[in-house]
Amino acid sequence: MAKAVAANMDWNHLGFQYWDLPYRYQAVYQDGEWHEDGLIEESSMTFSEAAEDLHYGQEVFEGLKAYRCKDGSVNIFRPDMNAQRMENSAKRLSMVPFPKDKFVEAVKAVVKANQDFVPPYETGASLYLRPFMVGTEPMVGVKPSKTYVFRIFATPVGAYIKGLTPMPYMVSDYDRAAYAGTGQAKTAGNYAGSLYPAMKAKDAGFADCLYLDPREHKYIDEFGGANFYGITKDGQFVTPKSDSILPSVTKKSILRIAERQGLNPVETQIKMADFDQFAEAGAMGTAAVISPVGSLTYKDKKFVPFSETEAGPYTKKLYEELLGIQYSEREDFDNWVQKVDLN
Repeated sequence: MAKAVAANMDWNHLGFQYWDLPYRYQAVYQDGEWHEDGLIEESSMTFSEAAEDLHYGQEVFEGLKAYRCKDGSVNIFRPDMNAQRMENSAKRLSMVPFPKDKFVEAVKAVVKANQDFVPPYETGASLYLRPFMVGTEPMVGVKPSKTYVFRIFATPVGAYIKGLTPMPYMVSDYDRAAYAGTGQAKTAGNYAGSLYPAMKAKDAGFADCLYLDPREHKYIDEFGGANFYGITKDGQFVTPKSDSILPSVTKKSILRIAERQGLNPVETQIKMADFDQFAEAGAMGTAAVISPVGSLTYKDKKFVPFSETEAGPYTKKLYEELLGIQYSEREDFDNWVQKVDLN
């Protein structure tokens, strides 16, 4: 695959896809310690056919974005939380975590090295960063790897779901993750298992699936690639509390914003049977940002929380505040934004 050239990028029509940028970061764990290769240009990776990751799925990853501000500077949003979540994911899969302080430094180094690919401010696009770690030891028996590769690559992206366009969703009969399983880890297997139900949903005309809890199938868990929120008819922000869903940086941020906006936010179990309590609902995550639920179909019954064509007022306000902070256009009350030194 040819390297991307910044001068040839159509910033307004990027989509959500991979571009082979000039630089990525790499570190290797072997002989009981991490060895930093730093920034490298080679985008391909070579493994043994018996590598742990290929057979037993020792893999974790993250996703975060860099934003070009109006003054030309570049922000990254809460990378320390991504570092912590990746450490938690790695521990859950018996992997040796990459050091959190090095994680943030490496993210900034990748952004700086590829700064020409941070999309212009006016496009609303961003530079997506994908840190990931794989077990590489060749083996046939089932046990944790003793060697790992940690990498971060970057790719410019448009919106995963366009702006505040309400989308149709359906409740899946499948489970995203097992009860007491790896739902709280950001690992490939959780997403691989969601591909088939997502494909079925899209074939039926839906944007994605909403999953229920894997134990009783009574409570809302999350979407295939984003967390769920609802806003009740009396104006309270509600999001699921569950041990089988991924802790979301975006969700934690929106919970804080909702608190400042007087929405009395709460994380709690949400019965699917009570879905009609919501005046607005949506998906939230790094890729999706905030995507309103236009409709939700469950057992042949269609719910429309607000509108199938327009985002609700609470959703709009939350969305504008979050993006405003990420682009340094709203007050950063909690010091979430970190500037990248481009010099």
